[in-house]
Amino acid sequence: MENFAYIFGEQSGMVWAALGAALALMVPGIGSAIGSADAGVAAAALSTEEPDKFGQSLILQTLPASQGLYGFVIGLLIILEIETGMGVSDGLYYVMAALPITIAGYPSARGQGRVAVASFQILAKQPDSVTQGLIYGIMVEMFAVLAFVGSLLLILFK
Repeated sequence: MENFAYIFGEQSGMVWAALGAALALMVPGIGSAIGSADAGVAAAALSTEEPDKFGQSLILQTLPASQGLYGFVIGLLIILEIETGMGVSDGLYYVMAALPITIAGYPSARGQGRVAVASFQILAKQPDSVTQGLIYGIMVEMFAVLAFVGSLLLILFK
């Protein structure tokens, strides 16, 4: 641990914890931005032809945004735990606690965006069956939820 402390000096625990928070905030957020953008393009295309389906398409388009929210919550919880003089092992612990949502949040959001784009076909052709598309998207969401709970438990029961 002394080598890690040497890299950033005596405040290195804070730096490592801040890195964990930054990763949790950024990586799932990037995935959510891309997934929501992909779905938003499909939603806009559908809305030009059928503006009455805006509400249903908005629900599908916002599905991939949840992973960014999960990352935000984990990042915020880590930020609230950062203390002056925090030890290196504590800081590294928070990096590890951030990893589940950081690693799983990005591909989950991207995948959910792809499922949402495909679900616009259901909405366009069979509007009464759009719930099927939501269920497909929620199945992808499950893995982000599990990662979120894992990160949350690591932080709450440190």
